[in-house]
Amino acid sequence: MSVRIAARIARRELRGGIRGFRVFLACLALGVAAIAAVGSVRTSVEQGLSRDAAIILGGDAEIQLTYRFATDDERAWMESISTQLSETVDFRSMAVVPATDDRSLTQIRGVDGAYPIYGEAVLDPAMPLETAFDGQDGLPGAVMDPVLIARLGLEPGDTFRLGSGDFVLMAALTREPDTSGGGFTLGPRTLVRLSDLDGTGLIQPGTLYETEYRLALPPDADLDALRAQAGDALDGAGHRWSDTRNAAQGTAVFIDRLASFLVLVGLAGLAVGGVGVAAAVRAYLDRKTSVIATLKTLGAETRTIFLVYAFQVAALTAVGLVAGLVLGAALPLVFQPLIAAQLPVPAVFGIHPEPLLEAALYGILAAALFTLWPLARTEQVRAATLYRDGAQGGAGWPRWPYVVATGVILLVLVLSAAALSGLATLTLWSAAGIFVAFLVLLGVAGLTRRAARAAGRSKAVRGRSSLRMALGAAGGPGSEAGSVVLSLGLGLTVLAAVGQIDSNLRGAIARDLPEVAPSYFVVDIQTDQLNDFLEAAETDPDVSRVETAPMLRGVITEINDRPAEEVAGDHWVVRGDRGITYSAALPTGAEVTAGEWWPEDYDGPPQVSFAAEEAAEMGLQLGDTITVNVLGRDVTATITSFREVDFSNAGMGFVLSMNPDALRGAPHSHIATIYAAQDAEARLLRDIGGTWPNITMISVRTAIARAAEILAGVAAATTYGAMATLLTGFIVLIGAAAAGERARTYEAAILKTLGATRGMILANFAWRSAVFGLAAGLVAIVTGGLAGWAVTRFVMETDFVFEPVSAVLIVVGGVLITLLAGLAFAWRPLATRPARVLRARE
Repeated sequence: MSVRIAARIARRELRGGIRGFRVFLACLALGVAAIAAVGSVRTSVEQGLSRDAAIILGGDAEIQLTYRFATDDERAWMESISTQLSETVDFRSMAVVPATDDRSLTQIRGVDGAYPIYGEAVLDPAMPLETAFDGQDGLPGAVMDPVLIARLGLEPGDTFRLGSGDFVLMAALTREPDTSGGGFTLGPRTLVRLSDLDGTGLIQPGTLYETEYRLALPPDADLDALRAQAGDALDGAGHRWSDTRNAAQGTAVFIDRLASFLVLVGLAGLAVGGVGVAAAVRAYLDRKTSVIATLKTLGAETRTIFLVYAFQVAALTAVGLVAGLVLGAALPLVFQPLIAAQLPVPAVFGIHPEPLLEAALYGILAAALFTLWPLARTEQVRAATLYRDGAQGGAGWPRWPYVVATGVILLVLVLSAAALSGLATLTLWSAAGIFVAFLVLLGVAGLTRRAARAAGRSKAVRGRSSLRMALGAAGGPGSEAGSVVLSLGLGLTVLAAVGQIDSNLRGAIARDLPEVAPSYFVVDIQTDQLNDFLEAAETDPDVSRVETAPMLRGVITEINDRPAEEVAGDHWVVRGDRGITYSAALPTGAEVTAGEWWPEDYDGPPQVSFAAEEAAEMGLQLGDTITVNVLGRDVTATITSFREVDFSNAGMGFVLSMNPDALRGAPHSHIATIYAAQDAEARLLRDIGGTWPNITMISVRTAIARAAEILAGVAAATTYGAMATLLTGFIVLIGAAAAGERARTYEAAILKTLGATRGMILANFAWRSAVFGLAAGLVAIVTGGLAGWAVTRFVMETDFVFEPVSAVLIVVGGVLITLLAGLAFAWRPLATRPARVLRARE
């Protein structure tokens, strides 16, 4: 019966409108919308990858080989299982314009007549790909990425050179059908006919290239069975198999991880909104104190009263959820063109139920978490409150069932986020961080009240009436310190952490690396070219240092006679092929951390020195065996030493280094790093590239700039998430200011009666807001700095340098935001006549 009565009373009270719940609705809707929008984009990408998987991959399945083409027997097997087969080769080289001697790095792909099996290459001017490859004036044709065309100053019909072969540019390649899954590349694409690469001197023994065999399979093909057959048919070939189930795995994982991280940022925003939700419910119930007391006087049970306001909160939660879900579903559709332009993969935008349900779950749990405690206060309102003006219910802890229920809801929320985000460890650490931040902010709010109260009594503020009154109000009963410092402090903390992470990443790229990084990373140096190359580079007056090493690539297939993935899991070292070198003596500057390097004249069984940090991550020990497939040949070597390898300085670093006899007879090339003056880099590119056309020179500055561009996009995405959290915090501030407007009106009336001017009262309100904003900003600097340090040091694995500019901006921003929110609701109390307010209190 009490349920029916409670529902009737709740319905009648809601007829009076939702005044006092606007902040509740705004905070809940904004938090849910942010999570729903991010989840919808992620699902759109997943569906786009699923729909266009064959186009992205270039076939139903792909087999990649390193350093070689498939043998006749291997091609015969591929043809036997497929309805169509396409062969391509992919490598980096330099595109040169003979007329101007301009040159630029390019990613070359040589394709056969079957390319592309799926999809279509779009050219400008429009023409079939085969027509473009036919060329003109006796020269083979090529198509280029528009960026490369502009960089070299070419136009259709112009001649350029790849290696020692001349080509004519026929069209711009505006869309390459199978480029979405290609991952990170340093050079724009050039597409040529595979057979036209003969005679260019670009593909030689030891050249770094990959061949890709795309297969169109029958509709009923068993991908797992074919993958297993490939292991037998290409046994010892060191191949890599991909199919439509993982067409763009690297890109998909990156986007999924970024989206999951943004969901966590959205949950932080929902936590900030939760402060506003709790404050809104608490303020609403404070205004309903007389109603609650009346109901108790009339004999209403405590359970009935609790249900009355629980039903109201539940109804408004449903409204906020619907608004947030509608907004979250609509935002990706409205901004579809902008989002699609930034994504490296296709996306199917639409209304996706799964992320909306996930966002709704988070919203329901957050609403329950932050409203249960204020609702429990209805039990603390006594009937005598009706007859004692200003006697509010207690503000202590609710009964233990409510405390337990709050803990259970929090646990369910955290575990749900850990399970659904796919980043369980990061989620748990984030939840712990938010919880600690809440405790810290609550402590800071308490310290702020105490410090303000103590400062208000000090001799330093005597004679400064406005400041003294502000400090007294900030430290007295009914102070807004808790809600303001909590909401604004958490929002500013997220923004401060993102700012510190962003500045440290940019600093590592723009400041630290150029001091130690080489000018060029040079690949594909043939053995018979090495001595002449070294002589030319080392005698150049602008070159300060040259380092070289032999370079092979191989796939780690087994560890201790077991499949490598079973031992090392999904570690990056066993994913794909890795660079391998050899050396008789320990290289200069190398440091062995465990074991011993082999003697210079060692000619026994193969030995390998492994990178120490990666070995520890993979669980390797001295004496373990590693089987590496190099050009179809399995080499099993014993780990006899671990050494320190620094990959952060853009120099040469190899996970595996073997004794020379282990790789004897394997065709290979050499790589080099050139350290030179910046103003000499362009000349070096022309001189070395002109002398040895097959050599590829990769500008480290260009690579750093490319990495910085990608990081800038990631930083922008996280900054937008942080700004959404800050916006939620600002809404909470507005709500806190609005909730305190009645108290400030009464306060202003008393002060006016005692002779205070409007200016003094306004200054009082301004000082009070500034104190709260300063406290929130200072705690945000500390907690945000700690979060930025942890991410920079342990996730990004780079040095942390505190960035003061963003810290100052955080403090200034915190003060300004609280001033704006406080002063926005100060004009009405100032304009109200004291007599009207005081008569209403009689």
